[in-house]
Amino acid sequence: MSDKKEDLSFHTGHRERLRQNFLDDKLAKYETLELLLSYAIPRRDVRPLARMLFNKFGGMYPILCASIDDLCRVRGMGRNTAIFIKVVHKILLDGYDCKLKDSNMMHNREQIINYCQLQVGHKGIEEVHVLYLDNMGRLLENQLHSTGTYDESSVYQMEIVKRAISLGANGVVLIHNHPKPFMSFSDQDIAVTDLLKEKLETVGIKLLEHFLISGDMMYDMFGTFKSNKTIDRN
Repeated sequence: MSDKKEDLSFHTGHRERLRQNFLDDKLAKYETLELLLSYAIPRRDVRPLARMLFNKFGGMYPILCASIDDLCRVRGMGRNTAIFIKVVHKILLDGYDCKLKDSNMMHNREQIINYCQLQVGHKGIEEVHVLYLDNMGRLLENQLHSTGTYDESSVYQMEIVKRAISLGANGVVLIHNHPKPFMSFSDQDIAVTDLLKEKLETVGIKLLEHFLISGDMMYDMFGTFKSNKTIDRN
């Protein structure tokens, strides 16, 4: 009985130290995840789980972007805890949405990189998202346009044109991912983008950029940011 009390005392004290170290900005990255998991799993030592998640996915970005099914494949991870992580992911995206609705999103490189990575990074299938912007470059709507397979997704040009007109958008940004790391734009990606650009121009709307996330890289087709950027996975 005394051993259990001592274990509980250490467990409680450890979490209090984690909280204080967080306030003092002294936590290692896996410890930040450990602190987060402690609120979802209050009666278990979550240090091993935090370390396993980092070992499997490689950093905070891929952990947050992983699917519920992929998270649940890690030993000790239950579905409720996986949903908890995805709620944090959704809160971050919603926060970016709010920020992008108040400022010109094309003027902040790091913000775009983080947003694109949170949106489609490290997903097992391709997704296409369309961002509709007003004349000040502020976000009007973020639309999940299509989901595909491991190596293919679809872009329906006229649907994008119609939605842009209905929103009164002045600009459009495409975002999509390649699940295979370090794979730049395909010939098909380029052809589809050129066709969409032409169709939008016929109604006076600009295709501002097409961003691609592949592994730890972000590519910008029109060279908005002049060079590609390696993403900090942690």
